[in-house]
Amino acid sequence: MANRDLALMAGTVRRGGQIAWAGLKLGVAVLRLRRRAPDLLPAYVSTTLVGLGTTFVKLGQGLSLRWDLLPVPYREALSRLHSDVPAFPADQARRMVEQAFGAPVGELFASFDDKPLAAASVAQIHPARMHDGRDVVVKITRPGIHAQVQADLRLLRRTMRVAQWLWPPLKRYRPLELVDELGAFLRDEVDMRHEAQNMRRMARVLDSLPGITQPHVVEPYATRDVLVQDRSHGTRLEAAYGTAAAPALARALLDAYVRQLFGAGVFHADPHPGNLFFFDDGRLCLHDFGSIGVLDPASRLALGGLVEAIAADDADGVLDAAIAMGFFPPQVERRSHVREIHLILAEMASRPLAEWSIAEAIWRVARIGQGAGFRLPAHLLSLIRTLFLVENTLRALDPDLDLLGTLSAQAAEIADIADASRAGGNRPLAMRLARTARQLPQIATDLLRQAQLSDGRPAFSVHHHGLSSTQEALARTGNRLALALVTLGLYVSGALLSLHSEGPQVFGHLPFLAVLAFAAAGLLSLRLVTAIARSGHL
Repeated sequence: MANRDLALMAGTVRRGGQIAWAGLKLGVAVLRLRRRAPDLLPAYVSTTLVGLGTTFVKLGQGLSLRWDLLPVPYREALSRLHSDVPAFPADQARRMVEQAFGAPVGELFASFDDKPLAAASVAQIHPARMHDGRDVVVKITRPGIHAQVQADLRLLRRTMRVAQWLWPPLKRYRPLELVDELGAFLRDEVDMRHEAQNMRRMARVLDSLPGITQPHVVEPYATRDVLVQDRSHGTRLEAAYGTAAAPALARALLDAYVRQLFGAGVFHADPHPGNLFFFDDGRLCLHDFGSIGVLDPASRLALGGLVEAIAADDADGVLDAAIAMGFFPPQVERRSHVREIHLILAEMASRPLAEWSIAEAIWRVARIGQGAGFRLPAHLLSLIRTLFLVENTLRALDPDLDLLGTLSAQAAEIADIADASRAGGNRPLAMRLARTARQLPQIATDLLRQAQLSDGRPAFSVHHHGLSSTQEALARTGNRLALALVTLGLYVSGALLSLHSEGPQVFGHLPFLAVLAFAAAGLLSLRLVTAIARSGHL
């Protein structure tokens, strides 16, 4: 046992050193290349993550979803990350299947192919056939991957703590929160139960939609390490680009996402071409349910209002819907935000209709007035990324697709589904009154609920502007006064102790405690002077 613990500790130290060394080399490369050849940095970051193995490859893929943190070249480089990992032995795969389901492979399947269809950094897939004749695939995670992920995440958190200590400006990006978020993403990626749960949830949505389907979980064969699902014999959607069938597939995909987003509030969140297939009868098939998105009823209403307001060139309506979506706090400076939204919509309107992008408009609106520390909630980022991917796929299928016109033609249907919150702009007065009238019951319900929570008394919110900087200045002043008083006390204590010769002495005659007090006071004085110098104010 002791030898195993020592070996484990030695392995942890080696892995920690590997991560720290890779991080140090990356930091040096950033300093060296950011001015001379910044276009080389995304590829260097990707190479570094691949060299660190599976955990960091998946973390890089998760980081590529953070549209609010990374420029486009980095997102594209990280989204293409993969590591060339050889398949693990078939006897190991069979052993994991038997451990997962408690029965020999021969009893579970009529046939099981030892040669995998694909081998990735997290899992590999084996074709098989059930005893009822159904073709399936068996997805098996790599042995030891869960322990590796946990160990790497612990080391990464420690590395981030050290990095924050060495470079304090890093704190404004909240790296530990980001590591925790990416860690949750990674733990879901390596847990087959999570994917099975997502597949079941999406099946309740997609099974009711015409023209679209998905593989289903073969119950009850879903554990942490092994998942059995239907095998799809469809063709990758990319094969339909430029064919006569492409426009119909584009319409089917758009209709499927309108119904997912506004009707069900649950949507497939990774619709890149590699996860989209089609059958000869024109049906679409979605694959890879490691990531799905969820919109609560209020967000669905707000999203419907946002799309409708963008299509109607209604800047006020866009702002109202963006506030309801959670992009901005309710007490925003409306005039400046509406002006910025007008500029975005005007710039979009100058483009050819086939180049209009609802996703880009939403993304640009969400970034209005945001600084360097801009962070959107993960579910909103997932929504925006999904919209971008769907639009890109729609345009690849049908380059002449007028997305704005199509959505405008479906405005009544979307409004019936989403019941958009506010209207305005170029829409007729009768339509605005009808929208408002339909909203009145919900407004009344919200007011009654608020009154009930406030013991029947009406509640009012008061918001102030411009006091945050004053509060921060007062807090800094208080901290400096406290630090100055402590420093003064240490100087006085050191002077009093130096008058007495009791206790150990250094430098021949100075009491050790007095030297200690003066040293602490000097360090605190240096800290105080540095803080004042950085602020630029005495």
